Amino acid sequence: MSETEEKKTGLWTLFLTFAKVGVMTFGGGYAMLPILEREVVTNHGWATSEEMLDYYAIGQCTPGIIAVNVATFTGFKERGFIGAVVAILGILFPSVVIITSLASVLQLFQDNVYVQKAFGGIRIAVCALIASTVIKLTKKTIKTIIAAMITIATFCLELFLNASPVIIVVSTIAVGLIIHFFTREKKEEEK
Repeated sequence: MSETEEKKTGLWTLFLTFAKVGVMTFGGGYAMLPILEREVVTNHGWATSEEMLDYYAIGQCTPGIIAVNVATFTGFKERGFIGAVVAILGILFPSVVIITSLASVLQLFQDNVYVQKAFGGIRIAVCALIASTVIKLTKKTIKTIIAAMITIATFCLELFLNASPVIIVVSTIAVGLIIHFFTREKKEEEK
């Protein structure tokens, strides 16, 4: 058996890992990011922290749920097309089971004060998880004055002008490319 064949991640492992992440679906994709990072980077070593940041960025810029997109990238990296499909099924399976179960029961209890209070608590926890993810991503990503300025400009565009995410992403891609070419030319001139 070759070294690459020995290191292949099992399809069952991919499915179970992403199903474990999928169970923590409360709050959607952003709330799952810390769990995804722990499973993919720390527990399994399927990606580096820098690769996960790339997965998050690409996953945010492409259609679909960010967690599903990250599962797709990871599964594809580990086992190709079939790995991507298995990872997607893993991350979606718990949601389908939980939502189907809840949908049948929720209408009976939606006016119950305890259920309403429980959902209020869940919303607070989800906000905390999202805030934690934002702080971690900020620490890993913003390493220059230019990156900080782009972050502040993007935040202001979204908060005050309600700018389209598509326009923001396309604009930041353009700014990133312009900065890259400008700094590359400057370095070449210095040589």
